[in-house]
Amino acid sequence: METLFFREKPARLLVYVKRDQKAYASTLAKRIDCTYAHTVKLLDRMQQMGLVNFDRSGRIKYITLTSTGNDLAEHFESLIFRKLNGRK
Repeated sequence: METLFFREKPARLLVYVKRDQKAYASTLAKRIDCTYAHTVKLLDRMQQMGLVNFDRSGRIKYITLTSTGNDLAEHFESLIFRKLNGRK
């Protein structure tokens, strides 16, 4: 798990899945400034680790957090987006 989350984009990806009510890969890819293919690869690894679930609705596959993924996302969110001396 350490090799995945000691990089900025995977950590931000998990946070944005938490923030979006109905997250899907193409939107998340844009938010973290990453290719769609790489985003899907990261999400697949997160699913294997039990951090996210994929829920299909028609042709769209939504991404949701598991309880473990939500806990981890909350920690990352406080680390990434907290204000330090008036800066983010």
